[in-house]
Amino acid sequence: MSNAARLSDEQIEDFHRDGALIVRGLFSSDEVATIERGIERVLADPGPLFKVASLDDDPGRFVEDFCRWQEIEEIEQIARSSRASDIAQQLMDGSSVRLFHDHVLVKEPGTRQETPWHQDQPYYNVDGSLNVSMWAPVDPVAPESTLEFLAGSHRQGWLMPRTFMDHQARWFPEGSLSEIPAIEQDRNAFDILGWAMEPGDAVFFHMLTIHHSYGVPGAHRRRAFSLRFLGDDMVHAPRTWTTSPDFDGLDLQIAAGAPMEHELFPLLRPAMTESRPAMTE
Repeated sequence: MSNAARLSDEQIEDFHRDGALIVRGLFSSDEVATIERGIERVLADPGPLFKVASLDDDPGRFVEDFCRWQEIEEIEQIARSSRASDIAQQLMDGSSVRLFHDHVLVKEPGTRQETPWHQDQPYYNVDGSLNVSMWAPVDPVAPESTLEFLAGSHRQGWLMPRTFMDHQARWFPEGSLSEIPAIEQDRNAFDILGWAMEPGDAVFFHMLTIHHSYGVPGAHRRRAFSLRFLGDDMVHAPRTWTTSPDFDGLDLQIAAGAPMEHELFPLLRPAMTESRPAMTE
């Protein structure tokens, strides 16, 4: 790839149609090593938003941490200097690109805990349509442990957000929003996208795209790193529920409906003003 990592028109059309796209070999081996060091630093020194997302009786362990870019230079380096934000900008049709947050997700060998089918945006404190999330593993990911996406689901609007562990509808009355489809009851009835992945690969998806992952059977870890990007129309949307991550006190600094112009959300790329060339190798 060139340093600018250009996508083809077909790839961008696939993303707009499906709400998810895989980009093979986005990160160099040095960048993968940088991400891996960042993840291990997070695990060695968890932040205030660190959480265990699996049950006590799980034979493995699923942990997450958020918003570490200001403390861990490896995370800041990838957020600011890698080609991930360039890909996000193209998928957002040349919008400016602002970092929303970084997210480390680690499922240890034998983890039984699944991540249920869900959309991300209802759990966030932002509204708008120009957004992209990036998810990249530093370990090989088998098909049975990868992220899977319901193709085209980002065009359905908000569906009922439920708590992950007990599936309760705590923020909206039952019946007030349509439910996430019961995909696991008949997977063959749905257009499901998912890819085996190698270190260096990355998937990009819209914050309203329905997605999930199973546990991690066997003897191998699944360490992954995610960056969430905001485009021009994304604004602050304070919630009455605890968001993921929770930006405590942000409602006192950014008004509801205002752009996310704050030092917590650095501008990574200004809006594009030139035409986009085809992706090159």
